[in-house]
Amino acid sequence: MCMCLVAIVGPAPRRGIGVCPGAHTVLYGIMTAMAATDDSPTKPRTRARKAPAPRAPLTPETWIEAATAVLVDQGIDHVRVDTLAHRLGVTRGSFYWHFRDRDDLLQRVLQAWSQASTEQLTRRLATSRSDAREQLRDVISLPHRGRAAQRAARIELAIRAWARRDETARRALDRSDASRIDYHAEIFEALGFDAAEARQRGVMLYGIEVAESMLQRQGTPAQRQERAALVERLMLQPLQRPAK
Repeated sequence: MCMCLVAIVGPAPRRGIGVCPGAHTVLYGIMTAMAATDDSPTKPRTRARKAPAPRAPLTPETWIEAATAVLVDQGIDHVRVDTLAHRLGVTRGSFYWHFRDRDDLLQRVLQAWSQASTEQLTRRLATSRSDAREQLRDVISLPHRGRAAQRAARIELAIRAWARRDETARRALDRSDASRIDYHAEIFEALGFDAAEARQRGVMLYGIEVAESMLQRQGTPAQRQERAALVERLMLQPLQRPAK
């Protein structure tokens, strides 16, 4: 054992035994370390914060979807650039990366709605089944297809309200209505009706579908299915020709 440590922790040195010259220095170091261990508060460790993930850049579709949501919830008057920028948490400047102005955005909203609810839907219905009777049944069932049908109906109702006061929206709506009616008439022609009657039946059936989309809360699901079955029977029923 080092004589310095004996001199520190042992009894007082006898006469004739010298104390190691570095004893006081060692003792001071030990006492300082003990004081730091016993008295200093332990500082909590802080975890380094992760940098936030970079935000994905907004696309034109993001703005169009936001504009459509505001249109449905609040009406066309509230579809404004500053409202959408606040909703998306960005500045107005980012809007102009994708659109010339508000009118450009509104035109794109109408185009997106028409493509999704008319062109793409009609194409999918026409190609998914080859039998005209099954296509007719699919068309009649459109207003009864759960949440997807409810969302589509809300958007279309907002578009129709907009079209009552805006000529651009009216033209877009008229084109979609005419395209859908054409497809309905094609189904009835495939079922054997002549072109004139097929057209009349197509208009009648389309009117029923529009009404059903606005009356989704009328009746239970079973009752709505009963109405759909009745519409199918009526639409397929041949007319009795008046006697000459």
